[in-house]
Amino acid sequence: MTNFLEVKELIQNRRSIRKYKDHDVSNEDIYEILDCARYAPSDTNSQTWEFLVIKNREKIKKIEEMTWDALRERAKEAEEKGFEKEGKLLLRSFGPYATAFSGAPALIICLATPYNSKFKEKIFDPIELVEESVWVEEGIKSSCLASQNLMLAAYAKGLGTCPMTGPVLLAQERIREYLAIERVKEINMVIALGYPEETPKKMARKEVSEISVIIE
Repeated sequence: MTNFLEVKELIQNRRSIRKYKDHDVSNEDIYEILDCARYAPSDTNSQTWEFLVIKNREKIKKIEEMTWDALRERAKEAEEKGFEKEGKLLLRSFGPYATAFSGAPALIICLATPYNSKFKEKIFDPIELVEESVWVEEGIKSSCLASQNLMLAAYAKGLGTCPMTGPVLLAQERIREYLAIERVKEINMVIALGYPEETPKKMARKEVSEISVIIE
């Protein structure tokens, strides 16, 4: 039987790592981590996830440059609209968070693939249950579950991760074109992967009583 306290410790001690050692991550470790990711739950077992793992440092640097280029463009737009202070904060405060993958030996592009299942084909689509955009959201939700499995598995192997949506928000189209990602696949997030250079302290969390209601 799984030890609850060990699982709880694993979950509570995982951190978002933004500084990495200059050590490569083996393909074997990556495969084992992805093996855990694929056992995440998904809507009607649709398994709407794919992972594009980039170990080429030049490509990772290029994605960082794309993100910074987009950041500078947004900051300039903000300045032109009279929000100079906010534009500077975007670069100074948000920029390092959005590009914390730059020093990682591996970058994982998490994709949400199209939602398909026998239920959708035989029931949902014929009766037009919901708009098509809802199925895109379902794919992203399942992809997020797999990504959490991935990060917990990485931590259990002594590796660090950091999930980021900044590049997706800012430079998604550039990244899609650069990596030849099909239009039908949504870029969900990017996850930096590597051996931690430093581990940040535990961040404060809301109490369980603040985030839950038990209805009996």
